[in-house]
Formats: sequence, structure tokens, C-alpha cells
Amino acid sequence: MTNLNTILKQVQKPGRYTGGEFCAVCKEKEKVKERIAFCFPDTYEIGMSNLGVRLLSGALNEIPEVWCERVYAPWPDMEEKMRENGIPLFAHESRDPLTDFDMVAFTLQYELCYSNVLNMLDLAGIPLLAKDRGEEYPIILGGGPCAYNAEPVADFFDLFSIGEGEEALPELARLWLSMKEEGSFTKEEFLHRAAKLPGFYVPSFYAVEYNEDGTIARFVPKYDDIPMKITKRIVKDMDASYFPSEICMPYIETVHDRVVLETGRGCIRGCRFCQACMLFRPVREKSPEVLNRQAKALIANTGYDEITLSSLSISDYSRLDELTDGLLPWTEKKMVSLSLPSLRVDSFTKELMERMATVRMGGITFAPEAGTQRLRDAINKNVEEADLMRACRVAFQGGKSSVKLYFKNTPPTETYEDIAGIADLSEKVVKTYFDTPERNKARGVNVTVSVACFVPKPFTAFQWEAQDDLDVLMQKQMYLAEKITDRKHIRYNWHDAHVSHIEAVFARGSRKLSAALLRAHELGVKFDGWDEYFSYDKWMQAFNETGIDTKFYANRKIGLDEVLPWDLIDCGVTKAFFLRERQKAYESVTTPSCKEGCAGCGANRLGGKTKWCPQSK
Repeated sequence: MTNLNTILKQVQKPGRYTGGEFCAVCKEKEKVKERIAFCFPDTYEIGMSNLGVRLLSGALNEIPEVWCERVYAPWPDMEEKMRENGIPLFAHESRDPLTDFDMVAFTLQYELCYSNVLNMLDLAGIPLLAKDRGEEYPIILGGGPCAYNAEPVADFFDLFSIGEGEEALPELARLWLSMKEEGSFTKEEFLHRAAKLPGFYVPSFYAVEYNEDGTIARFVPKYDDIPMKITKRIVKDMDASYFPSEICMPYIETVHDRVVLETGRGCIRGCRFCQACMLFRPVREKSPEVLNRQAKALIANTGYDEITLSSLSISDYSRLDELTDGLLPWTEKKMVSLSLPSLRVDSFTKELMERMATVRMGGITFAPEAGTQRLRDAINKNVEEADLMRACRVAFQGGKSSVKLYFKNTPPTETYEDIAGIADLSEKVVKTYFDTPERNKARGVNVTVSVACFVPKPFTAFQWEAQDDLDVLMQKQMYLAEKITDRKHIRYNWHDAHVSHIEAVFARGSRKLSAALLRAHELGVKFDGWDEYFSYDKWMQAFNETGIDTKFYANRKIGLDEVLPWDLIDCGVTKAFFLRERQKAYESVTTPSCKEGCAGCGANRLGGKTKWCPQSK
């Protein structure tokens, strides 16, 4: 590519752009019939650590006629050089521009990545609005958690994959191949046929009508033969699902430079603010035998010396003892360490601590989420203060001296007493350390308190609730800072409330937000997930100039009978269940985990090989 090698000498971390990594998938262009660019709208270091990209691009590359390549967002220094030299955004493997591809797919992991999506399309020379792209341009596909409410970015995408894509995306690719082969392909007809496949949403086929107050009146389908509800796709048998035996090895350090072993999907808990818990239901697990085999293959083919067991709640994996019993004999011999993230305090035991003896980490992380029992019950955390203190005591007895505690700030029903409870709980953890005779006395205790602002998310019990106004969010953050008096042992971190406000706007946004996103792009907004580039002022300018009241989306309680922007999507969990859970939250009544009994969320109707859901197929 013209001038690329020269440019790489002038930018930070040229290894982000060189390609040619060990185990990168390269095919002969002359022998493939369909080319797909899989885009991660953030830096190479983050994208290379994303398991979903590995799974979906790998599943597509299993099709001999398809070549799926990787694309990442260039850092601003690289983008500047590319624009100066007329170099469009290119794929990692072939270095071909995105306009050479048949389909360009974006994974949408976080609302703050939307600005990078537009910037990447612009850098590729692809018109941003779907209505402006003719037959000569690739199909633009979106997927990932944010696709469950795709309305804020609906004007920029041709279609969305809803749910898990290991089976859905190859099915879509084969539809494209068959239509090309039979000579029936036009963009309109392809989208029409794709809209009839399970799990695909074509936003241009659904007109949105609004009430005078700005709420949605109804969605009107363009064709009679497309569904009024798009039901998410799931992988029913995790043991039989695609998983790579080798992965592309980066030349530079990435965020997660290790083997990531996915033990299953879904969560048997039901935290009422947690979207992931609901989106990935029903709970499905891989067997220890399959996981052990996959771990051995990846360690042999990568040379990594650490395995992370990935799950929304790894200590809830029902066969964890069997899994670790199978892994530890050979991982210890090979000096491969195991990492167990997302541990729950009520299932953290001395036995589990002993199994973690090979883990190379200085501390341990728990998520009490709230400072008082009343609020923990309201959000359905289902843990008690005694559970946290017992878990911390076990950790301290095991030699740990650093504990990270994650909390949610300003969830529904929170009071200032609940906020003060975060400080009290943190100080009790410090006291537990000094009250533990077997503690590591060579180091002083270090408790890190990280507090995130509550963001109401679609497909949760709190999807109708309002986020606190920006000034209230910041006031509560400062209130907690005043309540934490032990600055020697407790460090307090909090999320930028301005970022959380923008996140809430897009999380619950309608299609009207596309105009504001387009204007923000024109103002130079990008890399919103990075502190040095996020600009609240530019976002507010874009909203003001396009007539968007951000409080309408973020700070308003939504009527329970209101048509929601995401009502076109069926995530498996019923709205009736969410309404029941919302009422329980206001009564501070908990719902037991799936292990203790079925609460009737409705996800079992999707089927799936699971031990938790009754009547699953």
C-alpha cells in the first residue's frame, strides 16, 4: 500500500498496523467468493483481546469460499497520516481497503464506540448513511450487546445480527453466496431475505411513527412477510459450538495477553441493573472435558502461560471443581497459571482459594454493588455483609493484601444512607484484615473502592427508571469521598458522570439520535471511551444543534405502557418478568438464583442445552 511503510515509522506502536501475525488467516483472493471485514471500533490492543471477534471471524473463515479479515480503529496519529496520504482504512490481513469487501461488520460492545464506527466508515470512504450507499458499496452489518437497541445508529447500518453469531453469521454469508451464484442478488432483495432469517433486523424495513411528546407510537413494517419481533439467536449446545484451537498472536502487548477460555454463557443470578445477565440467558455451560481439551490446544499453539476462565460469574460454574481438577495437574507442570475473575463473595471458599494458588495476582476483586443490605436486596445482589467479610477473611488468610470492591452509584431507591454504607463496608474490610491473625503482615492492606454510575439499560428491570441528573450524580460522588475517612488504606475511584450521561442517552435512545451522532462526527468526536478524547461539550453542541433533549432519554422515568425503542427485539426474557422484578426492587424483595428455583423469566423457550431452565429443548 502506497506510503504505508513510511508512515509506520512516524506513528506510535506501528505493530498495531503491520499485520502478518502468527496464525493470522490468509486466503488466496482468487479462490474466495465472499470477503468480509470484521471491524472492532477501538484500538488493536483492545480488539485483539476480544473473544467475540475471535469466535465470529473464525466461524466465518471455516467456510472455504469466505475470507473474513480484521479491522481496528487507527489511533489519531495514524489516522492523521492516513488522511494526509490518501490511504483509506484497510483490513489487517490483505491491507485492501474496506470498499473492496462485500460485507463490513462492526461489533458494538459499548455505546461510546458509536463515534468510532462513523469515523472508520468515513476513513474507509464509505458513505455514512445507509440510504446514500448504492449497490457498489458493501453491506454494513452490526452486532453485539448494543444491537439489542440499535435505534440510535439505525440510519448508518443495513442490518443487525441480534444475539449470538457463531451460527447466524455463517448462515447470512451463505445466503449472500447463494444469491450471487443464482444471479438474484440486489441489496434490497438480499436485505429482504435476510430479514426473514431468524435473528436479523433490517432497520430501514421498519418505519417509526412518533407521538407529539416524542415517544414512539408504533413501528410499521415495510413488508408483510417480515417479523414484528426479531428473536435473538443463541448457540444451544456450547460443547458443539465453534471455538478456535489456535489464535492470531499479536506482535505488541494487548489488554488480555493470555488464553481466554469461555466456560459458558448466561448467569444464574438476576441483578436488576445487569443487562448481560439477561441478554445471555438461558444459562448454558461447556463440559470440563471440552474445556480441558480446548485449553491444552491453545496453550500448545500460543505459548501463553496464563489461562483466564471467562464467565459472567465463574464461581457459579456448576462443575468448577471438576474443571480445575482437570486443569491443575498439567498447568502446574507447564507453569501455566489460572485466573478466575468475576468471583462472587457468597461462593468464594477456602478450597477455591487453594485452587487459585497458581494465580499470579496481587489482589482479589469482589462486587458487593451496594453499601447496605436494603439496597443490595433492591438490586437483587443476593449477598450479605457477612458473605463479603468471610470472603475477605479467606483471601487475607491466603496471603492476599489487596482487595478491589465494585459498587453501583445511584441505582433506583438509593439514599444517602446507602452511599455512606459504601464507606462503612470498606472500612469493615480493612478491620477484617487486621483482625485476621494469618494475614500477610509484610504488606499493609489496600482496599480500592470503584464506583460506577447507574445507567438504565434495555432489557433489565430498571429499563424504565431515570438516571439521576448530572449534578446529582457528581454531588453523590463527592458525598462518598467525604465519608471515606481512612485514606491510608482505602483508595476511591469513580466514573466520570459526564460519560455515564452520554452512555444513558444512547442506551435508551431512539432513531432520532442518528442526526446528533452524525453532527458529533462532523465536530470531530471519536474515541469517547478514552479520557483524553472524550468531549462532553462537543456532544452537547451536537445534541443542541439537532434538537435533542438528552434528559428525555437519560433522566426521564419511562411510562410502563410506553412503546420502547427496543420493543422490536425479543431477548428471550419477557417484559412481564422485568415488570415483576421492578416491583420487587421497590419492595426490596429478592428473587432466588436459577439454581434455587425457576423465576419464570421466559428464556427457556429459546431452548439450549442447560441444566437450569425447565422445559429447555
